[in-house]
Amino acid sequence: MPDSTNDGRENQTPMRFAGDTTLDHQLASLRRSLIREASQAIDLLKQSVDVLFSDSDDGVREIREIENQIDAEEVRIEQECFKVLALQQPFGADFRLITFCLKVNSDIERLADHASSIAKISSKIDHDHPDWPQSLREISDRIPLMCQELLRAVINADTAAAAEVVERDKIIDKLDKQAFRELTAKIESHPDSAKMYMLMYRVSRELERVGDLLGNIAEDIIYLVTGDIVRHAPKPKKNKK
Repeated sequence: MPDSTNDGRENQTPMRFAGDTTLDHQLASLRRSLIREASQAIDLLKQSVDVLFSDSDDGVREIREIENQIDAEEVRIEQECFKVLALQQPFGADFRLITFCLKVNSDIERLADHASSIAKISSKIDHDHPDWPQSLREISDRIPLMCQELLRAVINADTAAAAEVVERDKIIDKLDKQAFRELTAKIESHPDSAKMYMLMYRVSRELERVGDLLGNIAEDIIYLVTGDIVRHAPKPKKNKK
């Protein structure tokens, strides 16, 4: 029996692990499946960025195959979540964990979709003379780091790491706008290469959406651990001089 003098700290446990009940086992299994799916999608994103700059047809095909596997896993996890909801009728922190799994499961599948889209676009780009804008290269460097930070946040239920991912997403948004400006200037200077530059901007938009999804998942981690909904939190007002 819990000690009544612990100020309710037992209620602050972010995730439940396998115990003696069927629900505990099912929740632990869902958590493991979600982490495994997230790891696979993050590896896929890294691979798509590598393919983008290496022009590997074999890499594109492999990415598409792995995306199909993640699609199937997304369906399986969703069905398992619905099964637990229907048969176990969880409440409180358990219910919050299952709704977290449902939402993040969908976002992870969308991450894989964007990875596949990036790979498809890369196969259309002329890699003999790739005049990549600096901002796009920076985005492609930052996204894998965000992925690693997010994975740590998911595994450890780390709100500090999750908050860092949310902040990094704001930088990706700014870089995407910068990429638009850079590519617009390149099109004006080299109209014959407009098609290639438009493809590059499609890559930038795909990566920007990846950043948004990573930020969304990070916000959901904060909600899972603390119960606080931060995605609509008011922004701090700037002091006017």
